[in-house]
Amino acid sequence: MTDASVAQPMALTADSLQIAPTRRRREVIVRYCLLMAALGTVVVSALIVWSLVSEAWTFITGVAWADTWGQLGWFPRRGLYDIPTIVIASIIVTAIAMLVAGPLGLGAAVYLSEYANRRVRAWLKPALEILAGIPSVVLGFFALTWIAPNLVGRIGKNTFLVIGVVILAGYAVIAAGVARNRIKHYRGSGAEPSSLIVAIGAIAVLIAIFALVGAWLLNVWIEFAPARAGSLAAAGIGVGVLTIPLVASISEDAMAAVPDSLRQASAGLGARRMTTATTVVLPAAISGIVAAFIVAVSRAIGETMVVFLAGGAADAARFTDSPFEGSLTMTAAMASLASGTDSVVGEGLTFQSLYFVGLMLFAITLGLNVVAARFVARVREAY
Repeated sequence: MTDASVAQPMALTADSLQIAPTRRRREVIVRYCLLMAALGTVVVSALIVWSLVSEAWTFITGVAWADTWGQLGWFPRRGLYDIPTIVIASIIVTAIAMLVAGPLGLGAAVYLSEYANRRVRAWLKPALEILAGIPSVVLGFFALTWIAPNLVGRIGKNTFLVIGVVILAGYAVIAAGVARNRIKHYRGSGAEPSSLIVAIGAIAVLIAIFALVGAWLLNVWIEFAPARAGSLAAAGIGVGVLTIPLVASISEDAMAAVPDSLRQASAGLGARRMTTATTVVLPAAISGIVAAFIVAVSRAIGETMVVFLAGGAADAARFTDSPFEGSLTMTAAMASLASGTDSVVGEGLTFQSLYFVGLMLFAITLGLNVVAARFVARVREAY
């Protein structure tokens, strides 16, 4: 028998490994197209910031700052730019929105992550996503025509007192937990002076916030007046409904990322499902949950149509710190005034005040995003 000849493999050379010239040109073209797309987003963002800063600077350098503090309210067509009026209204709406979206959104996230079976998740999570897809103008009309008369309009003085006590009690429980953790951290650090200063500072801030909120609630209760057709409370509840899916979705994703081994270990020690959720899953997912709340706060501050329709004010508003009266948030002030831009160009700095308010909104949301990123990076758990 003769041995069959075996073909020798072709030797690999540097030339044979080179990419074909036509393919290299296509890769270069794709690369530069993607680079231009990325640079385009940066250019658009830079132009937006430049337009805000340039017009806002005109307002900053031309306004009499005595007219921006302690005035009757926000009356830009009359040259009265009382900034606390729109800032306080924005804080009230955002706080009410988070009181609505926080418990409901987090509760929905815990249920979806720890309790719901596949069949329930198959229809409940899409339902939340559908709620997130409802246009804000629809929720604005809903807040004005149903929430305002049927919920806010039925709140009396005694009911508000009960709500205020519940809010203060809930805050006291959360503050006590935070203070206890600060004290434990101080004791575990070997009684370092820096840890003591941080613990005392945190407790002082918590007490100050409790005193401010308590004084505000007491003042609103003393001067309580029934809500009108539109009010900050109605707008806040509407914005809260709008942000529930945001809190629920991000929080549920954060809890779903917690390894099942932690849940199994907790169950092996005899812990109930609720105990596992509150003492194991939630602390492990705290970075994502806090990020969800900060994103929701940014969304609530930047919401326009709901507060524009249900806030109970036109293009001007008197100063108020009561949630049962109408006022303008920063976004509503911009929207209501911008609707008459052609007639406000010649009204001094009225037109430029829109850009100044927009710059304040930009700075607030940017600050919240930076705080969220730093917090998540600091407390994030790696599994």
